[in-house]
Amino acid sequence: MARDRTGTASDRGIVDETGELVITVSDPPVERRRVALQRPGPLLVEGPVEVVLEDGTTVSSDRFCVALCTCRRSRIYPWCDTSHRRRERGSDNHRRSQPPPD
Repeated sequence: MARDRTGTASDRGIVDETGELVITVSDPPVERRRVALQRPGPLLVEGPVEVVLEDGTTVSSDRFCVALCTCRRSRIYPWCDTSHRRRERGSDNHRRSQPPPD
């Protein structure tokens, strides 16, 4: 930080020519957010959150935890709607076409 000079910032804040503290400068407390990765699945983020989309728009949620879609199949993107759980076409047919084990 700068030295205590007239109208300059110090480690305490902004001081005037008499050395009197005029404005207190403090950083807002930084809260850490927990993010959980699940493969395959969503990105779980402790909320509340604000998400900036690719086009610059923002969406927000005040929930205590949100699931962000990582597969891009969600109908409510960027929020997860569990679309990643849907099976691919043919996966059930492939299993049924196999002969049962002896």
